Amino acid sequence: MSSFSQKIKTTPHQPGCYLFKNARGKVIYIGKAKDLKKRVPWYFKKESQQDPKTRDLVKQIADVEFIITDNEVEALLLEAGLIRQHKPKYNIELKEGVRYAYIKVTNEAFPRLEVTRVIKTGDTVFGPYTSGYARSNAIRLANQLFKLRVGRKKPRQVGDEYHYRSSSVPFIQKMTKEQYQQNVGKAMMLLKGDTTELIKELEKEMRQYAAQQKFELAKLRRDQMLALQSMQVRQKVQLTKRYNQDIINFVETEDKIVVQLFTVNKGIVSGRKEFKLVKLPGRTTDQEVAEFIRQYYYANDIPQEVVVPVKFEDRTVIEKYLSKLAEHKVVFNIPQRGDKKKLLELVKKNIEINLKAGDAALFELQQALKLRTLPRVIECFDISNLGPTGVVGSMVQFRDGKPDKHNYRRFKIKTFRGQSDFDAMREVVFRRYYRITKEKSELPDLIMVDGGKPQLSAARQSLKELGLGHVPLIALAKKQEEIFTLGSKYSIRLSKKSAALKLLQRLRDEAHRFAINFQRLTRAKRS
Repeated sequence: MSSFSQKIKTTPHQPGCYLFKNARGKVIYIGKAKDLKKRVPWYFKKESQQDPKTRDLVKQIADVEFIITDNEVEALLLEAGLIRQHKPKYNIELKEGVRYAYIKVTNEAFPRLEVTRVIKTGDTVFGPYTSGYARSNAIRLANQLFKLRVGRKKPRQVGDEYHYRSSSVPFIQKMTKEQYQQNVGKAMMLLKGDTTELIKELEKEMRQYAAQQKFELAKLRRDQMLALQSMQVRQKVQLTKRYNQDIINFVETEDKIVVQLFTVNKGIVSGRKEFKLVKLPGRTTDQEVAEFIRQYYYANDIPQEVVVPVKFEDRTVIEKYLSKLAEHKVVFNIPQRGDKKKLLELVKKNIEINLKAGDAALFELQQALKLRTLPRVIECFDISNLGPTGVVGSMVQFRDGKPDKHNYRRFKIKTFRGQSDFDAMREVVFRRYYRITKEKSELPDLIMVDGGKPQLSAARQSLKELGLGHVPLIALAKKQEEIFTLGSKYSIRLSKKSAALKLLQRLRDEAHRFAINFQRLTRAKRS
């Protein structure tokens, strides 16, 4: 008996985590279980391997490692940390639809406030801001109240003071370096939300300046206080709840789960995030969303209440897990009516609107080409040449109307010498789908070639040789933007404003760009 089989046979009857590894020792999947003995051997039973993704996972497992914990909550905490550390291929990958922006305090002698989406080690940032208006307003308020520097031009020293460009009036400010740093500190208090402490500090300075008969500075502090107090009043009018909530809902499509999370801070919807989850082996949609919740909150702020549409299987365990992470009580709420139910419906409606917007071009394309199914996966081929020795091919894949760069391919022409787009197209199409049929991988819903009838005919020959004549195939000719199909001797012309045509043009242009880049690379290597 192999050591791996022995490990599976002697799996302990205890809570903990299991780490599946491939032949190279790389962790490819991490899971947790209340009882490892009941969970781990399940992967190697026939009924568990009906799902193709589970079969693919099991084929690659060469070793397993166990980490025992005292209880299921500790197993959850450990699992989340291990997934963050190893990033296994078969665990869920949180892909945000949006990267939110932050306000950054620049690392300069006279710091400025600027917007950034990339955070580096050592950066001082505030956010993230889901609203561009809120972000701009925060920068404007901080700059105006505390007369911070705007623009990249460095301050000019005149005696003890420095002259620099400000957004306040007067346009040119005069200030010592120490005074400016104090103002930066106050701006940072404002961005942190410490307005009560900031007002107290401003009031104290106002009284000091008045006692020293520095009335202009005392008036400035008074005006700053009044502006902040006015802002506080506006906020208090809106605070109808004394706790924070997250509203989570999801929609399942054929190949993914789209999750949206609305952040509600004391009654105010302050942010929205969207994630796309890849469906994983042997798991229901509810289990995938529960796993998303565990992973998301391991590295993000945890509210007092999480509103969800369904009752998760291990809801109580996840509540304990989140409460332990947050160091305060966290509860799940599955509303049946009222405002929270309406918020859940609003989140779902947002997801569906986004999905429909993405599918509009695909639906129009399906109608125009009379396809039986929605062309969610489209592959496009292009041939590029600069003389008889520089012929290369490219293939790009769009999934749900967006580039899937992991599935791009490039080809060096091997079967002939010379300049023949027909033969080159026939070769690259054959090589692409010969490999797919051999590996029994997923076929696209639509194949497109750049060119006219000759290129279409070349691709058709290769597909027929491979027994794939049933896969829809089209060609897009650039001159008149005509679409040639196998079912008609006449071309199809779509409106220039058509979303379907614009999608095909994006595919064609991306395939051309990818081919040109590859050609330049091979030419550079030859030279």
